[in-house]
Amino acid sequence: MPYSEIRNLGSTERIKKILDIVFQNYILILQGRLRSEEETRLIEDTMAMIDHVKDFRGIELAVISSEEHYSAVEKIKNRIVMSLSGGDLGAVTIIGPASIVKEIKRDPKKIELMINQ
Repeated sequence: MPYSEIRNLGSTERIKKILDIVFQNYILILQGRLRSEEETRLIEDTMAMIDHVKDFRGIELAVISSEEHYSAVEKIKNRIVMSLSGGDLGAVTIIGPASIVKEIKRDPKKIELMINQ
């Protein structure tokens, strides 16, 4: 999903849109990154739903960002751009239902997405 689809949504609407996709048993690959408070709220909301939604076991979430390899000056520049654009477009966020996604492994050169069969 391109970040432009959620750029103009408020935090609550972003989380709702993401959860709607996850509840359909899809794995979402999002261009960019949610704000840290949105990631926290998404995790909190899904943890609260585990006992209340039938067959829901939570989510797996991973963020891969190029910022890990930036110098201190580049990190500051990137954070300024993030604050102006509303998100880190140099990142990729993967979110999937825990009933499908077994594990997400990441390293600087690749992403491994293990799924349940």
